[in-house]
Parts: sequence; C-alpha cells; structure tokens
Amino acid sequence: MTARPLSPPADGGPAGLVTTDLAVGGMTCAACVSRVEKKLGRLAGVSAGVNLATGRARVVHPAGVAVADLVRAVEAAGYTAEEVTGREAGPADPADPDERLLLLLVALTSVPVILLSMVPALQVPGWQWACFAPAAFVVTIGSRTFHRRAWQGLRHATATMDTLVSLGVLASFGWSAYALLFGGAGQLGMRMPFSLTAGAGDGAHVYLEAAVGVPLFVLGGRHLEGRVRRRTGSALRALAELGAKEVCVREDGVERMIPVGHLLPGREFVVRPGERIATDGVVLDGVSALDTSLLTGESTPVETGPGDRVTGATLNVGGTMLVRATAVGADTQLARITALVVAAQAGKARAQRLADTVAGVFVPVVLGIAACVLGFWLGRGAGAQEALTAAVAVLVVACPCALGLATPTALLAATGRGAELGILVRGPEVLESLRRVDTVVLDKTGTLTAGRMTLTAGTAAPGFELAEVLRLAGAVEQRSEHPVGRALAAAAGPVLPAVTDFRAVPGSGVRGAVEGRRVAVVRPDTACLPAELRVALAAAEAAGWTAVVAELDGSPAALLALGDTLRPGAYRAVHRLRAMGLELLLATGDRPGAARAVAEQLGISEVHAAASPERKAAIVAELQAAGRSVAMVGDGVNDAVALAAADLGIAMGGGTDTAIGAAGLTLVTGDIESLVVAVRLARRTLATIRTNLAWAFGYNAALLPLAAAGLLNPMVAALAMSASSVLVVANSLRLRAWRPAARRAVRTRPGLRPDVRTRPGL
Repeated sequence: MTARPLSPPADGGPAGLVTTDLAVGGMTCAACVSRVEKKLGRLAGVSAGVNLATGRARVVHPAGVAVADLVRAVEAAGYTAEEVTGREAGPADPADPDERLLLLLVALTSVPVILLSMVPALQVPGWQWACFAPAAFVVTIGSRTFHRRAWQGLRHATATMDTLVSLGVLASFGWSAYALLFGGAGQLGMRMPFSLTAGAGDGAHVYLEAAVGVPLFVLGGRHLEGRVRRRTGSALRALAELGAKEVCVREDGVERMIPVGHLLPGREFVVRPGERIATDGVVLDGVSALDTSLLTGESTPVETGPGDRVTGATLNVGGTMLVRATAVGADTQLARITALVVAAQAGKARAQRLADTVAGVFVPVVLGIAACVLGFWLGRGAGAQEALTAAVAVLVVACPCALGLATPTALLAATGRGAELGILVRGPEVLESLRRVDTVVLDKTGTLTAGRMTLTAGTAAPGFELAEVLRLAGAVEQRSEHPVGRALAAAAGPVLPAVTDFRAVPGSGVRGAVEGRRVAVVRPDTACLPAELRVALAAAEAAGWTAVVAELDGSPAALLALGDTLRPGAYRAVHRLRAMGLELLLATGDRPGAARAVAEQLGISEVHAAASPERKAAIVAELQAAGRSVAMVGDGVNDAVALAAADLGIAMGGGTDTAIGAAGLTLVTGDIESLVVAVRLARRTLATIRTNLAWAFGYNAALLPLAAAGLLNPMVAALAMSASSVLVVANSLRLRAWRPAARRAVRTRPGLRPDVRTRPGL
C-alpha cells in the first residue's frame, strides 16, 4: 500500500502571524460568538473565527501577542478560555456531570410546580405557597448560570440569550412574589386556570410555572442539543482514538512492549494479525492485507509486502509484519488528517458569518421589542400581569440558539462524514465552492490514469509465441531500472529465468542471454519489422502508447506496447459528473496521442495536450474570465499552480505533497469516483444548511408576533425555543448517516470502454 502524508493546514498566514486554537466555555448562542470575536478582534493584528458547535476559537495573531493575552480577552468578555493542542483540538468532551445533576434537580423541583399550576383539580388550599419555595430554588440556584452570564454581559454592555432567559425568569418570579404578598394571590382558597396564551387576568394570578418552566426547558434543550452536537463530531473523535496505545518493538532480536509515545523514527516494530499499525512506516518483512476503511473509506483490504509504505492506525487483517517507523506523533498521516478535519470545522461558511452578524444585533433588538410590547399593552389599558406576560414571552421565544447552530452543526457533521469516506476538506468554504463549481479541469496522469506504465498490448511475429517472448524479455528487463523495463518484468510474471551478459544501452534498450538465447528489448525500427509488427506499431502510436520490440537471436519476435491505464471507475466518474451538470476538460502535459486516446475512451471532447504548468493555470484563468466556476483535479507538482489558481483545487491522495498542499480538497483514496461522492456530499450539506436557516429565521418570524400579541404563555415559548434548537441540530445529524448512492451500471456509447468493476460503500 502506498501512503503519502497529507499536508496539514498552515500554522499561519502572512509572515509573523501564528494560529492558536482556544477552547471557549460559556457560549450559548450566536450572540456569544459575535461577542467573543469582537473582543479578540480589538487586539492589535488579531482576527478570530469562533465556532459555536465545537466551542472552539481559531485565532490568527502576531507572534508578539501571547496566548495569555488572548485568554484574558475572552475572559474579559465573560467566558472561559484555554489553549488546545493536538488531539484536544477536536469537538468538545461529553457534558459535565454537574450540569446533568443540576438538570435533574431542576426537573424534580419544577414538575410539581408546573402540574399544580396547570391542573386546577390539583390546586388544594395553599398550593401556591407550596409551589413558592421550590420555584425560588429553581429561580436562584437552578438558574444561576443564566443570571451570572447575564450580569457579565451587562457589565460589558452586551446581551445574549442568557440575558433574555434571566430577565424572563426574574420577571415571572418577581410578579408572582408580588401577587402572593400584596396582590391577593396568597389567599388559601385561590384557584388559577391555566391558558396557553397570555390571557386576561386579575391580581390573583401567579406565573410560577413560567418561572420554573423556562429554565427547565432551556436547560433540557441544551442538554439534548449537546448530546446531538457531540454525535456530529464523533467521526473526528474516532480518528483521534484510532491509534494503537502500545507497540511491540524489536531490538537485537528481542521483542518488548512500549507505549506508542516512546516510539522513535527508525525503530523496528512487529504488527501481528488483528493489531493496528502503531505509526507510519515501511514494511521490512512479511506479507499481509490492511483494512484502511476508517481512514480512506476503501472497504477492500490492501495487499502489503516488503518495501510498501503503511499508515498508522490501519488494521492488519493478514499475517505478521516487521515495520520500520518513518514518522511518529504529529508527523503521521493520521495526525495530519485529524488536523485537516479540525481546521475545516474551525472555519466559517459565508452563511454562518451572516447568521452570526444578524445574531449580534438580534438580542438588543429583542430587548427593545419586549419593552415596546410591555408599553403597548399597558398603554391600551391591559393589566400589568397581562402586559408582563406578553413581554416575557417575547424575551423567551426569541432566543437565537437555532440561528447560531444552523450552519456549524451541519458543517461539523459533513466534514466528519467526509473524513470517513476518504474526503478531506480544508474549510467550510470548500463545500460552498464545490457546490458552485460548473467546470472541472482534469489532469490525466495519476488522476484519470493509474500513473504507472503497464503492458497494454502485444503482437508476436510469425513463428513466435507471445507468452514465451514476453517471458524471455521480462527476464532481461528485471535487471533494468527504466519504467518500461519494470512494467515488462511485472507483466512477465513473478518467477523469471536468470540473465547473463546483461547490458543496458542508453537510448536504445537492453540485451542479455537467457537460457542460451540472445534476447534484446530495443526501440522499434520500422524498416526491420515484418508487416504484422508494423501494423501493431502504428496502432500503438495512434493510441499514445510506448512501443518496444523484443528480439530473439537477432530477429524481431514481438512488438510490446506499454501505456498508462485508466483508473478503475474513471469512466463512471466522468459519466456521473457530466450527468450532474458539470462540464469536463482534460489538461495534461502528456503527448497529444496519449491524451486523445484517454479522452476518446472517456468521452471528453475538449483536450489540452502537452500543457506546461503555466499553460494549465492559464486554461483555468481563461475559464474564470468567461464566468465559469472552476475546479482543478490533479496529483503532481506540475498541477500545483493550476490547483492554487482554480476556484477549488482537488488533489488525489496518492499525489505529491505539493499538489495536496495547494488543494482545498483531498481525495485520500486516490479514487476519482470519490469526487462524485464529494460533490453529492457538498450539495446535501448546503441543502441542509438552507433548511436549518429557513427554520431558524422562520421560527422567529412566526412566533415573535404571536408572543407580542399575547398568544403564547412564557412556558410554552420556552418549550418552543428549546425544541427549535434541538430540531436544527438533529437535522444536521442526518448528515452523519448520509450514504452515497449505490453504483449502477453505466450505459456506453459505441467506441467507449466503461470500467464495470464495483466496490461496496460508494
């Protein structure tokens, strides 16, 4: 198995800037996000992006700005912060047990109060006084988090959803206390009907059910929301936990177990069947098969033997192997994949930035609306309790939780699912770019083709057997280092006869003696070839293949054609990309004949052959100038310029580090069909985000007027607000279970050669 390391995101941008990740505690809505970003942005040269779903802030700052300064800025905004590194940079850990205990206590205390307040048949004499004490506990101890954060916001002249909840709870409880003590509601025989609306009332009315119901539903909603959000990040946690904990090293023939953290590059270790490979390395001895599905999405085990590179965390499902470590810790492919996913989840999509901007001003606007509602109801002659109820309902129902979670939770789930399928994105903007792409420029070698020479055709001269000629030619070529020689030796078989008197003539070929016969593999000379071999040579040249002639005892015996073969699934990928409305072009540095042959097989009409790196970039620029949104797919150093110039660069996972570093999206498996999966995932993700945002905006647009009109009880408003957030996150969670459509047979036109090999899972 060949495995190249994937380049992690850059640690900084311009010279002198570094990137720091902070875990921010205490954020509850998009207004909190906006507040933290503004506070960090006030530091000189600092810019920050905060993700509510992961609770992380990615801060780009000058090297002279200490991390402690960043932490103090966040704390000054009323939140907690600490630097995170390595595996800690994933999604937040499971909920604090203290928070679960508080929710349980609030539930046990609130439910009796709600039942007594809502069911008149249960209202025995003195019921209101029996409810007052537990309500006081919920309002003070159970809601202390809301009050504390609201006070911190007040000190900094800002407001968040905690401000709205705190004001709503205190207003409901304050009115209830006034009614009990001074408004006649404390009489032992008082009964109070329950209404889903604010309703008309008199002084003998209390709102203890709203005072306890609002914090109960908000705390419960946050708990459910947190559980679902943590599930959206499960793919990243699974990546972080894949690695082995211990490794069996071999030194001087003696084996012993050591922690993986003590393993150094160059040390040899043993991997037995059923064990995970401890780190990236090269196989020294043993033949096995590796299950790479959790890293690449590839379900078929990969055969591995001496000289092959292996990736840490892949599962050995075959025999015992001896491996030499080549990279450890943060330099391994697993660590780099994790870093890429973390970076993607730390970024922001344009839709999320818009939502955060709206939420930053939304809470102050809601406070103003609540004050206007209170004044309006009082001005039209309504009772104080009726006016207060409508104002409290406005405060509670308008909390912008769903708005802040609509985009980041979908991106969190999508990037995690993409990593499971072998698709790595550098940031949320990549998914947006992929959704907008209408033109794809494809490299040939290593992208549509395997990138290595193989025997594609052979023709024997009269009187010779092709298999025998190939066996003897392969025996001579096994001593050669030329790609043509290696391809011929591989095609001839695993066991070849010995060769003597071997000679390699630069620019001509190789010669040697095999089993008493003089064997040569040389460049073809048309004048010396029989008619059958001249016809085969013309066909090979038309197809863009490299042709050599095998001679036995000085006579041309066979013409052997070698070329780069299409990747499995290349035809299906091209067909499906075109069916999705994308225009496809081929741009390659290869010869025109080879380029045309591949294009004809795949049905691509526009071909740019013999294209230099600069020419590929120019092709991208010309398409962009024509109004196209262009994706470039490649794998080599010569593709890096075009990858960087395109609206979206897509690198094959087996490509060079330079290409991967210039790309925004990496197909880890090196399978071009993964591009089809990536496009479908991007479209599904953007559709999910649109649905979430439509619900978040529509919810507030529909319920705010109802609350202002007195048609919502504050407790019902709290339930609706919490349910809205949970629904948005649950909708995003559906992306974690998303599966690409099963592969189907592709009908072909005459002259096209489809690849019908199928693999489960894509």
